[in-house]
Amino acid sequence: MKKSSAIVWLVALIALLAGGIYACVFGFDAAGTGSAKEIKQGLDLAGGVSITYQVVGEEEPDKADMADTIYKLQRRVEGYSTESQVYQEGSDRINIEIPGVSDANAILEELGKPGSLYFIRETDADGNMNYGYVSLGDTGGVMLMLTKSIDELKASGDIVLEGTDVADAQAASYQDNMNNQNFVVSLTFSPEGTKKFADATTEAHSKGETIAIYYDGSIVSAPSVNEPITNGQAQISGDFTYEEADKLASTIRIGGLKLELEELRSNVVGAQLGEEAISTSIKAALIGFAMVAILMIVIYFIPGLASVIALGLYTVITVLLINAFDITLTLPGIAGIILSIGMAVDADVIIFARIREELAKGKTVASAIDIGFKKAMSAILDGNITTLIAAFVLGIMGSGSVKGFAQTLGLGIVVSMFTALVITKVILKSFYAIGIKNEKFYGAAKERKTVHFLKKKNIFFALSLALILGGFVVMGINSSNGKGALNYSLEFKGGTSTSVVFNEDMDLATIDSSVVPAIAEVIGDNQIQCQKVQGSTEVVIKTKTLSVEQREAMNTVLVDKFGVEKEKIVAETISSTISNEMRRDALVAVVVATICMLVYIWFRFKDIRFAASSVLALVHDVLVVLAFYAVARVSVGNTFIACMLTIVGYSINATIVIFDRIRENLPGLGKGALDELVDKSINQTLSRSIFTSVTTFVMVAALYVLGVTSIKEFALPLMVGIVCGTYSSVCLTGAMWYVFKTKTVKKED
Repeated sequence: MKKSSAIVWLVALIALLAGGIYACVFGFDAAGTGSAKEIKQGLDLAGGVSITYQVVGEEEPDKADMADTIYKLQRRVEGYSTESQVYQEGSDRINIEIPGVSDANAILEELGKPGSLYFIRETDADGNMNYGYVSLGDTGGVMLMLTKSIDELKASGDIVLEGTDVADAQAASYQDNMNNQNFVVSLTFSPEGTKKFADATTEAHSKGETIAIYYDGSIVSAPSVNEPITNGQAQISGDFTYEEADKLASTIRIGGLKLELEELRSNVVGAQLGEEAISTSIKAALIGFAMVAILMIVIYFIPGLASVIALGLYTVITVLLINAFDITLTLPGIAGIILSIGMAVDADVIIFARIREELAKGKTVASAIDIGFKKAMSAILDGNITTLIAAFVLGIMGSGSVKGFAQTLGLGIVVSMFTALVITKVILKSFYAIGIKNEKFYGAAKERKTVHFLKKKNIFFALSLALILGGFVVMGINSSNGKGALNYSLEFKGGTSTSVVFNEDMDLATIDSSVVPAIAEVIGDNQIQCQKVQGSTEVVIKTKTLSVEQREAMNTVLVDKFGVEKEKIVAETISSTISNEMRRDALVAVVVATICMLVYIWFRFKDIRFAASSVLALVHDVLVVLAFYAVARVSVGNTFIACMLTIVGYSINATIVIFDRIRENLPGLGKGALDELVDKSINQTLSRSIFTSVTTFVMVAALYVLGVTSIKEFALPLMVGIVCGTYSSVCLTGAMWYVFKTKTVKKED
């Protein structure tokens, strides 16, 4: 690279960084479009719309039907935000909370009124019309309407399908022979619905009839049947705009619920964590970034400075893309960003370690930079692709916060690979080209005494086993004492929701400092979530499930200490916001992601023992952190899933770096001892393991020190996970692979 080109590149990148920072702070226009403050925020950070539906009918709904309806509504509202929450209130009500929006009426209109959906044949067995165009009288217009009641149609068997027979409905598009884009509604039926629809369309096609879709009192579509449809897939075509197709698809989806619902109330609610959570998180991120920048420059000199510029660009690009892709940011999302920042630094550390090794061998700075990037490529790609596979699987199969975590993590990984492999390289080469060529500015690896980790493997194995078993013992003791194995939060076990109308308007900070401690004292629990209802003095207080005595004690405090009128206090039992189905989705997604990572590592390393060791280390880290949750009684809530997923990603990435070095060193083993090779590989990557852990730990520690209570409960186990991940990658993974290798060695080995 010529000096003039290098100067142009450096000026352009610094200008791009400055422009990106300006855009993140102020936006691209006067309205602040594209700025960080325009990013969608979840219920925990910014609040949103709260809608309560009540089941239609006098009888108490079946529990299974309620669970099915809640799960389907959860999947439905994820179209607005992956962080939307759906949970049961009382015995016959369902609450929906959608973050990042403030117009309840618009949401209600778009979401639709959950009602009954039926597919009805055109004529009955006697040839009488079940529906047709009916005159509107003096207006001179006509409307497609039923000519019989639903009860009559049910009795005569002319309802061929119900909404529960539809598995999914989505707006789709295709191009015709004239290259015109047409919009349709694609339907997917359940196995039972497939059989029903095949029989109905076969009969309707033979008669040249239509099948009407009836929803909540009116016919929404009456498509002709062009051919029998037997594969469980159908399309409704017509002169649709995309919005019309999407609205019809939405109507069919919402009509597929097992229960009919009606709107009871809707409110705009404030953030669960309050504005302080956002300001302290931003402050912590800035302090953490500054500390990481100082560490990188002090440790790696000129390469460290290059990484800081690249990391700044990474941060700016990530913020802008989160905004552009309309991703809702919550605490789990922040976890994904933190992990990707750690991996962005990790890639640079791997590269710089390789450069220093080449300099120690006597290579020139220019040659060391080229070779360093080349040798670091496999470890960086394998680590990032493995984590990206996990993010992809979690994004496809997960729901709720798992999906939100996967989105930010996947985005961060892609951007971090670009900044590490492209931007950092350009900056380093530019620094060299403008005259910074002295080896002392880049540093050479120093010969260090080899630490024999394998000699202590039995101690490490015993220590890990003791930590894991100790965790299970503590969980057993907690459970036998009636406290529960883990300290599950409201998101996991539900509780009591109390609506309180105060005599004066209080901000969330005042509520947290005065109301919450008073309530915590009388109910004996600190797990309390408060949300303000916008435009009123009403506050929704969510606690653990309260007994009658505890409710009375809480009411007394509110009346005596805060002057609340007793009749303005209404309490209801609420279910967990993380349903059994969502937990199942998360578990299945994690299992599938783990299997996919195992297969990838097996494929890349050509040895199942590498994959098995990686997964064992991953399981080890999760179980140790779980033990910490049990011992420290840290609240297990929404951020628990994000924390565990972060640790999984961190663990697998750290392990792959060591295994990549073992793979590289194996061809030169010759007659040397395998244990020496493993120790050598661990020692060669030890600086990377330590420095990456320190930089990531610093970011999370800043959140812990400055954050509000909920953020502390998220950051603390994450710090434990970082330390544990470093320990397992350095002390366990190589040892486990060595044991597998020597105990299951093949004859050709």
